[in-house]
Formats: sequence, structure tokens, C-alpha cells
Amino acid sequence: MADTKFYGWLAHDKNSVNGNLQWGPFEPKPFTEDDVDIEITHCGICFSDIHTLRSGWHPTNYPCVVGHEIVGRAVRVGSRAAQERGIKVGDRVGVGAQASSCLKPECAECTSGEEPGCAHRVDTYNSVYPDGSKSYGGYANYNRTPGHFVFKIPDALDSAEAAPMLCGGITVYSPLKKNGCGTTAKRVGIVGIGGLALGAEKVVAISRSSAKKADALQMGADEFIATGEEENWAQKHADTLDLIVSTVSSPDMPLAGYLKLLRRKGTFVQVGAPEDTLPGFDAFSLILKGIKVTGSLIGAPHEIEEMLQLAADKKVRPWIQQVPMKEANRAVVDMANGKARYRYTLVN
Repeated sequence: MADTKFYGWLAHDKNSVNGNLQWGPFEPKPFTEDDVDIEITHCGICFSDIHTLRSGWHPTNYPCVVGHEIVGRAVRVGSRAAQERGIKVGDRVGVGAQASSCLKPECAECTSGEEPGCAHRVDTYNSVYPDGSKSYGGYANYNRTPGHFVFKIPDALDSAEAAPMLCGGITVYSPLKKNGCGTTAKRVGIVGIGGLALGAEKVVAISRSSAKKADALQMGADEFIATGEEENWAQKHADTLDLIVSTVSSPDMPLAGYLKLLRRKGTFVQVGAPEDTLPGFDAFSLILKGIKVTGSLIGAPHEIEEMLQLAADKKVRPWIQQVPMKEANRAVVDMANGKARYRYTLVN
């Protein structure tokens, strides 16, 4: 393993999102006894990859290899990683959107199981480790990540289906659970098709058009709201939901209308990250009903493990399309153009 060469689909500028990724070598972080090297078999395409490739959120540190829904086989395991995680060479493992945090005893976030909130968080790609080395993602043949953020994949989960759960899945699972889905929040809306609804009595899928209505209902939604087609939709469905999780990344979303759907003391959680600002809304939307508007960022390691096991036990499966890793450029363009139904998984 010491002579393994790391190759990946490198983005050299923001034009890379137009199908201009280039396959080539890159230098991973120096290996330490905390690390796990993974021979990548699968990597999901997340819309975060698109934002990063085109420098949509902020200038990307090119060259960059994106991809933070990684599944593969452990081929080298540091002694401390093996001790902490119980991972051994040959195990099927995964990596999500976070690669490192400080893990210091004085860090309130790390010691409370909220590692994504650590001020020293290192993302799986387009980030920098404390030693100054860059992090590179999963559109590649190999990945190197500190073991605290490497997870065993349950045997019952298919690798191609497990990959999108490591960001797309956990990004919805975490806020649903933390905000009482299935307990205090019985009626749940999901803006953007997909996501889990943990024990909710009623699940409402919310989208611009009805193009995905049949799919949403087949996935388990009880109702469907097409905000761009249904007249007076906000008034018609007002005060019907306890919790809404918004996965969309559009600055043009009808946020004021979404808030009308919430019952008194309801909660709106934004997880999609637009490249522009969110639309405004009237303060009385919050004041009169005691509504909370909040956000959520990925999930902690213990939540990812819990989610993976739940998916295995309950036979939860995402809708995916598998694409050969060699066709990553085509898949990126199709993802950016909204053609995925509903996630692409790259396969080595």
C-alpha cells in the first residue's frame, strides 16, 4: 500500500463543472496512525460537489477532487484508527462530508458528539488539515481520511445505495431526529423530493411542479404540494405541519409560503445551501405562531452510524442511478442540469 498512487478527477477551475474534470494524480495528506486508506468502489454525487466545482459558495481551492459520499474497502489502517473504530484491512467502509475535527477535550462540540460544529472542522474535500495538507474527495481511486470519520457499512446495505446516505441521507436524518420527527412532530413536510420521515404520521412532499409527484408518493409520501401549479397552496394547506425540512438550494424558493404551512410552535429547518441569500419574510410569520427557523449541517459520526443501521434494519433504500467513474464528467453535467432520479453513484 505504501506505493499506491492516488488518482482522481481534478477540477482546475470553475469551468470544470461543464464536463471539464481531468483525471490525474494528487497528493493526499501524510499518513498517520489515525488514518484509514480506502480503495474506492463507489462515490455518490452531491449537489455540494456542483457548488464547489463552480466556486458557487466561495472561491474553490483548485486543484480539487470533489465527492463526499465514499464507500470502499479499507486497504491500510493506522493503529490508533483500528483501536478507536475497530476497522481492519478488508472491511467495507464509508466517509461522509467531514474528514476531521480537533477532538480536543476542551472542545464543547467534539466532546458532546457535535463534531460538525467544531471550529476546526476539516471537510472531506476543498479543505486544509492542521498540517497544511489538502483534503481530496471520492471521485478517485483511493481516499485517505482520519479514522474517527470512517464508518463500517452494515452488511445489509448495498455499497451503491449506501454511498448517497453518507451526505444526502444524514443531512435530512439528523434534523428530523433532533426536531422530534415521529414524536413531538407528527406531520412533516420535505421540500425537495427525498429524505427519511422517521415514524411521522403524515409526510408531505413539496416541490415546484408535479413532475415528481408519482415518484414521491411511491417513495412513501402521503400528500404532494406543487407550489408552482396549485393555486393558493399556502392558504389551502396552512397550519397543517409540525416540521418542515427544506433540502432545496434555490434563492427563489417561496419561503414565506412554507412558513404558513406550519402549525403553532412549528419548526422550519433549512439544509439546502443556496449560492445567494435566502428570500425574506414577514417577522409576524414567526411572532404570531411562535415558529422557529433554523438550519442543520450534515451529521455527527454517531448519527451516521445510527442512520446506516436504521436503513439496514428497515430496508430503507435511496433511488439511485449508477454511472461508471470514468463517466464522471457526464454525470456532473447531468446532475447540474437536474436530470438525476434521484442520486448518481459513481462506480469504479
